[in-house]
Parts: sequence; structure tokens; C-alpha cells
Amino acid sequence: MRVHISDPLLDKRWDELATRHPRASVFHQRGWLEALARTYGYRPMVVTTTPAGEPLVNGIVFCHVDSWLTGTRLVSLPFADHCEPLLDESDDCLELIRWLCTECDRQQWKYVELRPLSSDQRPSHDLQPSRAYCFHELDLSPSLEQIFKGLHKDSIQRKIRRAEAEKIEYEAGRSKHLVDEFYQLLMITRRRHQLIPQPRTWFTNLVERIGQDELQIRVARLTGKAIAAMLTLRHGFTVVYKYGCSDEKFHSLGAMPFLFWRLIEESKQSGAHCIDFGRSDLDNEGLIAFKEKFGSTRKMLTYYRYPASEAVDTLARWDVPSVRKMFSVLPDTVLSAAGRLLYRHMA
Repeated sequence: MRVHISDPLLDKRWDELATRHPRASVFHQRGWLEALARTYGYRPMVVTTTPAGEPLVNGIVFCHVDSWLTGTRLVSLPFADHCEPLLDESDDCLELIRWLCTECDRQQWKYVELRPLSSDQRPSHDLQPSRAYCFHELDLSPSLEQIFKGLHKDSIQRKIRRAEAEKIEYEAGRSKHLVDEFYQLLMITRRRHQLIPQPRTWFTNLVERIGQDELQIRVARLTGKAIAAMLTLRHGFTVVYKYGCSDEKFHSLGAMPFLFWRLIEESKQSGAHCIDFGRSDLDNEGLIAFKEKFGSTRKMLTYYRYPASEAVDTLARWDVPSVRKMFSVLPDTVLSAAGRLLYRHMA
């Protein structure tokens, strides 16, 4: 068997596979890959058994991450909660993964990582579990009335009504003004959680590279002031809640539950089948409980690596109270600069 490498930013066959394959997601799409390349300098690549000039029958998309801080590796895909290998059931696919493991040894990469969403099978016995998360998804097949009844009465239903009573304003779109409001709230949220923010250019590139129907920013305002926002993506019948942020001074007004309800309403009306609520760290009980208050279902999301190793990255040593506290008090300009310098190493 011969393995072939393709550039998904130039090879239109990848677009066709990512469109038709039943396990493809928004993270397989050209826009996400272009944003990764433009923002962080990663090199996207597709590993396939299909020779050039023939329609792609399979492929695993990676980004080659070359970092002096966290090591050189292949990740499928950076900053995506999940990314399925687009494979068939043939033995060639297992051989393809074995080739990746052999190449990892030959190139002396730190590791190869896959992030499959499907829990029915592991990609290959050569890949070992490295990290696990909770994944939540909301089924949109019931009526809106039924979905609303499934929301937690006190934490979600009551807060939605509170937001409506407070006449919280709402806008959805992708204008520069909405990006500005979203990013300012993101800075507030990351500071509150003592984390560095993603570079602003990441969100600018997402808006520029992902189509109008596939990316939306939703903002809630009180008397003109943005108090909560979210960024969502879409592929086919699945809407992905990717980023959310808010000003905690206004949490009692229910702006974030209000935004989620508008997301549910609009997704349902547009014909979507489900909302992907994304991953949550296993020890983040508050976030897990919040997502489940919308009636979403939970399953395990497992990442796999070769070679097998403890999933302790170089940047994890910064995840200590003293360093996190420093992030919470840095001026906005310094905090934003830290994000620009360091985020590309976190893939």
C-alpha cells in the first residue's frame, strides 16, 4: 500500500470528501483549515491511500505543528473539539494509521493525535487513549415547546423569562462591530477564568474564511451595552456552539441562557437536527451541569495519541495558581499580546 499526502487548501478533492462524508464536520471544512494556517502558521495536510488524479475515498486531515515550546507533532485538528478520520472500513485504513505511527518515529515527532467523535470504535490499536472529555449534544427533533419544557425550570427557563422582562436586546450577524463586542467580552471572560485569550486575528480569520451561513455571532445587550455573546458554526444539519463569553456583573439578568434559547429557536427553524455543545473537562462540573440543564445528552469524547504517553503538555506547567493569577491582573494589551505569542503553541 502506498500513502499519499495532499494539501487540503489546494486539492479540491478534499472539499468534495468533506462535503459528502457522513462523519465530516465544520472542522474538516476549508474555512477552518485556512483560519488555522493564516492565524497560527500551521501546515494542513491530508493523509490518504488515494493517488493523485483519482477521487478521494478516504483521508485524515492534520495540521503539522512545529513549536520550539511544545514540540513538533501532527494534530487532527488544533482547537477543534473533535475531528473524525474520514475513512472507510477497509484494511487499508488501518495500514494508513500504522504508516502514520511509523512516520512519527522516523520524523521524531513528539506525537500524532486523533480526536474522533465516534465512541463505537477506536481508530487503531496503535493509538492509545491520551485525554478524555464530556461531550454534549442537543436533539432538535422535538417541538420548540417540548424543548423548552425540557430546560431546567429555575436555572434556564426562569432566566430566559427574566432576560425578556429586562428587554435584553439581541443581534446576530458577523459584522466587525459584532466581532469587536464578542472579543471584548471574551477578554473579560478569559481574565475571569485566569486564562490567556485567543488572538483576535483568529476570530477575524474565521469570519473571513467561513461562509455567512456557517458562522454567526450572537450578542445580548442591555441599553446598548454588550453583556453576553457566542460564536457558532454550522455544517449540514449540525450547529456547533464553539465560543461563549459574558460580563459576570450582569449574570443575574439571564443573558447567556437567553442567547442559547435564541440559538435553539433559530437552529430549529433553519432545519438543523442537533446542536453540538462541545467538550468539557471532566473536572469542570459546573460547565457540565450547565450544558445538561438545556436537556443535552452526554457521552465520552476520547483523544488518541501515538506514541502512548502521559498527556501532560509543556504548557501545563503554567497551569498553577500563581501564573493563572498573573493572567487575571495583566493589562488588556499585555494579556492580548500573551495570547498572540503563546496560543499557537497550545494546539
